[in-house]
Amino acid sequence: MNHITDSKIKHSNETNWYVITGGPSTGKTTTIDLLQKQGYLTTIEHARHYIDTMHNEGNSVEEIRSNKKKFQLGVLDMQIAQEGSLNKEDMVFLDRAIPDAMAYYQFLNLDYDEKLLNAVNGVSYKKIFILDRLPFTKDYARTENEDDQKLIHQLIIESYTNLGFPIVFVPVLPPEERVKFILDNL
Repeated sequence: MNHITDSKIKHSNETNWYVITGGPSTGKTTTIDLLQKQGYLTTIEHARHYIDTMHNEGNSVEEIRSNKKKFQLGVLDMQIAQEGSLNKEDMVFLDRAIPDAMAYYQFLNLDYDEKLLNAVNGVSYKKIFILDRLPFTKDYARTENEDDQKLIHQLIIESYTNLGFPIVFVPVLPPEERVKFILDNL
């Protein structure tokens, strides 16, 4: 079964990490970039990084995205490694986090595997900031359309809700005001 519904899951290793997330084309990377420019520690989004890495090795985006399971595992491995390298005491803003993989597994009709379940059971985040959707824009790395965007966004909300993390919904605002909203709601 793909759904984790026990909101009493114990999240080990308390951290000082904040997740910036939402469906495709919600302004996550813009928000993270602005936080980084203000001197905050931030992380990168791994799906795009994985695509760029594989593309540099001569693969097309279509080839990279065609094996959905391999793609998701590649992204998940990068996310696990990144989160494992962070100091739990440092205040960090993450561009997506491990539980985002749960939403993408559901979206792609993939069964949760042991790697994902083990990774999710070991995570802890101070707060989840879910950015409200912006008008959908297509780019080289996105294979989704606007309907997909809406579904993925909803699945992300459900994943973090089911895991029992505190969620703050960030309204559509100019980018600098979104950053201020986040910082005012830490």
